[in-house]
Amino acid sequence: MKTTLQSLWQETRISDPVRQRLYQVLRESIIRMVLVPGQGLSEKELADTFSVSRQPVREAFIRLSEAGLVEVRPQRGTFVVKISQQAVLEARFVREAIEVAVVRLAASRGLAPEALSELQDLVERQRRCTDPRDHDRFYHLDELFHRALILGVHQQAAWKVVEEVRAHFDRVRYLSVPDSTPIGKLIEQHVQILAAIEARDVEAAEQAMQIHLREVLISLPDLVQRFPDMFDDQQTQSLIEEASR
Repeated sequence: MKTTLQSLWQETRISDPVRQRLYQVLRESIIRMVLVPGQGLSEKELADTFSVSRQPVREAFIRLSEAGLVEVRPQRGTFVVKISQQAVLEARFVREAIEVAVVRLAASRGLAPEALSELQDLVERQRRCTDPRDHDRFYHLDELFHRALILGVHQQAAWKVVEEVRAHFDRVRYLSVPDSTPIGKLIEQHVQILAAIEARDVEAAEQAMQIHLREVLISLPDLVQRFPDMFDDQQTQSLIEEASR
């Protein structure tokens, strides 16, 4: 099923305030390329789309601007920001620092049976994403896998940080699947991470997570070449060489 603003709206909790639901929908729609880099956004059109007043839309724009996902240009309007390679690589750096520490903890201490079972179930569900049109579903299951792993070692604050920085990273990750980065390759990396944790092999777990999160360094040059209008800088090689050191 194709992701739309309406389908994302239906995924939000009705009990949440409208401004929070709007922010979640617009943020996720930017990550999932429903709203593409450089696209102009209209308060009125979005208010009409969701049958709400313009005030919560305006508040959502402010939060998205603070998160670096939209730019408000005086006298011109509000636009989805193009993907900054620097922001992507900085987000990857933060995620690697956190998630390598997470797997180190998981491998050294072990995971509770219920946490391990949840992760294994998520991998099995990912394996069923065999159709290229399943990449939306795989993306969601991938996010749940990383969330379950971090919460499995009781690091809720770490997950909040990952949530905060993942938007820029995930726009590239979402764009790369399935053409630049095959789904099967990502699933196999999840399998290797879990296998190392189960074997209580700290070094292997760290290495597996590093390989997984550095996948973006492989796909980024290809994506910049294929979608140049979606990126705001063209210094791919020098940025990646610096990030790989």
